[in-house]
Amino acid sequence: MELYLGTGGYSNEDWVGLIYPPEAKKDQWLSIYAQHFNAVELNSSFYNIPGVRAFEGMLKKSGGRVHWGVKIHQSMTHELNATDEDYKRLFESVAPLRNAGVLGPFLAQFPQRFHRTPENRKYFAALVERFRDRVLAPGGLAVEFRHHSWDNDEVREAFRKAGLIWVSTDYPPLPGLPKNRLHVTGEVVYIRLSGRNKEKWYEGKDQSERHDYRYSRDELAFWVQSLAEAREQEDIGQAWFIFNNTTKGHALENLRVLRELLEEAGF
Repeated sequence: MELYLGTGGYSNEDWVGLIYPPEAKKDQWLSIYAQHFNAVELNSSFYNIPGVRAFEGMLKKSGGRVHWGVKIHQSMTHELNATDEDYKRLFESVAPLRNAGVLGPFLAQFPQRFHRTPENRKYFAALVERFRDRVLAPGGLAVEFRHHSWDNDEVREAFRKAGLIWVSTDYPPLPGLPKNRLHVTGEVVYIRLSGRNKEKWYEGKDQSERHDYRYSRDELAFWVQSLAEAREQEDIGQAWFIFNNTTKGHALENLRVLRELLEEAGF
């Protein structure tokens, strides 16, 4: 089983002095990141779909050492008004990563307001059809639902049949959010850890406050043990661990601990 460990994005000012030397320029950060981690989830593509040249630059700076999860544009998951051209640009722009063999899953992250209604189910089915022929052959489509109405075995069984990746999430214990539990719907496991800052999840002034949380060793051990148990029952080819609690370098320390736990578990 291949393990891919990394963070949501890599351009974090508060990592200066932690893994980024103070004298390093921002355009050097990705090269430094690639010396520490073998995966990253690109968040900037949610706001603006990069062009081919941008991905060529990312590939060059990372030295081909980093595998990329690519978050799809907000027009596809939040605004629900993406055009044919938006999808065409997304599929074509990642060609450098695909050709280099470092393209991981596309990530469709739906907001909490995207409930499991007949209308939204129809929209989701159409989105899946957009991706079916284009991306299931190198990395696939990983889907994160933030509303608990999708969190059931019926939906996951449909994922298995459709070849979709269920994103196993780690959230605060709050009403309306899916439960923190590992679910396997295919050969790729995708785990996103966003922190358990219960007080700031809804009330925080920005994303950095929401994700201001450092996992304990026991909290991370839960995921490692879950993966170990799943591997005994399922044919898992890849496992991705993506930490979004990048505030104050929490993710960096948590990745260090996660590595230790994975090694102790025999991975």
